[in-house]
Amino acid sequence: MPAPPPPKRDVIWLDGLRGIASVLVVTAHICRSLAPHLLSPAMSADLPPTLLQLPFLRCLVMGRSSVAIFALVTGYVNSLSPLKKSRAGNIDAALSGVAKSAFRRFGRFMIPAVLATVLSWLACQFGAYHVARASDSQWIRDTSPEPSTSFAGAFYDLFKNLGHTWIDGYNDYDRIQWTLTYLLVGSMKTYLSLFALAYVKPRWRMLILAGMFYFSWKSGDALVGFNIYCGILLADVSLDSDIAAFGAAHPILQAIVSATLIFLGLFFCSFPEEHAEWARWSRGLLNLGHWIFPNDVEYARYYPGLGADIIATGILFNTTAKRILSHPFPCWMGKLSWAVYLLHAPLIRTVLTWVLFGASIRPAQGPDSNGNPQPPGWLPIANRWVVLFAIPLFYVFLYRVAGLWSSYVDPWCTKVTQQFEDMVFREEAKVDKPLLLS
Repeated sequence: MPAPPPPKRDVIWLDGLRGIASVLVVTAHICRSLAPHLLSPAMSADLPPTLLQLPFLRCLVMGRSSVAIFALVTGYVNSLSPLKKSRAGNIDAALSGVAKSAFRRFGRFMIPAVLATVLSWLACQFGAYHVARASDSQWIRDTSPEPSTSFAGAFYDLFKNLGHTWIDGYNDYDRIQWTLTYLLVGSMKTYLSLFALAYVKPRWRMLILAGMFYFSWKSGDALVGFNIYCGILLADVSLDSDIAAFGAAHPILQAIVSATLIFLGLFFCSFPEEHAEWARWSRGLLNLGHWIFPNDVEYARYYPGLGADIIATGILFNTTAKRILSHPFPCWMGKLSWAVYLLHAPLIRTVLTWVLFGASIRPAQGPDSNGNPQPPGWLPIANRWVVLFAIPLFYVFLYRVAGLWSSYVDPWCTKVTQQFEDMVFREEAKVDKPLLLS
C-alpha cells in the first residue's frame, strides 16, 4: 500500500501571525513610553488592576512574546522547504537550499538594518530627537541619543554603533535592534540543525529536535533557542502524514486540544515584566515557574517564549485560527512586519513625540534646598484628546511609511544581495530565479 501523500503546505497563516506580532511590538513600545504602569499586573500591591493589566487583555500591550514569535517563525519558515525535500529523499537539493539560504540571510538582515541605523543617525545629528530627550517619558528619553560633538565624531559614532549591533546587540541610534543579533544567530542554528539532520529519519529527527528544545530550555536560552527549535519541530510535524491523519480522524478532540493550547499560551504570555507578586494570578505563575523553569532565569522571558510556542502549536492544529490569520489584513501586516519593526522606534521618537510633546512648555522649577537654580522639568504630554487622535493616526502613518520601504528599499536590498551572490558564488550554484526575502 503506498504511503499517504504529505499534507498540503499551509503557511499563509504564518504571515498573519507575524503581522499581529509586529503590531504588538509597536503597541508595547508606545505603552512603555506613555503608560509604563501596564508592565505590572496592578497599579500597586493594594490597588486593583486597570483593564489592560488583566490577564489575556494585557497581551495587547506586551511585546516580549512577539520576539519569541519572530524566532519561532524564523525556525518554521526557513526549515519547511528543506524538510519537505529531505522527506522526499531529495537530500542534495535540501542541502543546497540550506547553504544558499544561510548565505542570503546575512544580506536579508544586515543591509536593511544598516540603512535604518543610518537614517536614525541622520535624524539624531540634525536634532530630530531634541524634543524626545526633553519629554516626560523615560523610555523615549533613554532611547534618544544626543548629536555627536564633531563632524568626524559623528561618523565614528555611526560606524561604532553599526559594528556593535552585530557584536553585542548595542545600537545607541536604534536600541530595539538588539534582537537582530539573536535572531540572526537563531537562523544559523536553524540551518546548522537542518544540515546535521538532513539524513535522519523523520521520527528520529523530531525526537532529536525535541531534545535540542529541552537543552535550550535547561541552558537558559529563552530569547531565541527553544523558540527556534520549536519552530523547526512544528514545521516537521506539519509535514507528517500520520499526524495529519490522526487529527483528521478525531476532529472534535483536535479542536478542543488546540483551543485549550491557544488559551493556555495566551495566559502564559500575560506574565508581567514587573511586580508579578502584585496579583494573585501572576503570583500563581511565579510559583509554577519555580517548578518548571531552570534556576536563576528571567521568568518574564521564559513565560512569553513558552506561551508563544504553545499558541503556535495550537494554531497549527486549529483550522479556524489559521483561517483568521490567513485573512488578507493580518497577512498584509505580515508582509510589512520587517519594515515596521525597523522603522517604528525612530518614528515614535520623532513624529509621535513631536505631536504629543512638541507643543508643550517645560515647567519651571524652583531652587533646590541649597537655593541653587534647577533646570526646567520635562515636557508634559498633550491633553487626552490629542493622544486619542494622534496614536491611531500614527499607526496609519507608520504602515504607510513601511509600505514605501517595502516597495522601494527592500527590492533594492534584494538586488544588492543578489549581485553579491552572483559575484561570489560558483557558476554551478547560481540560479536564475529572483531572490525572495521572506
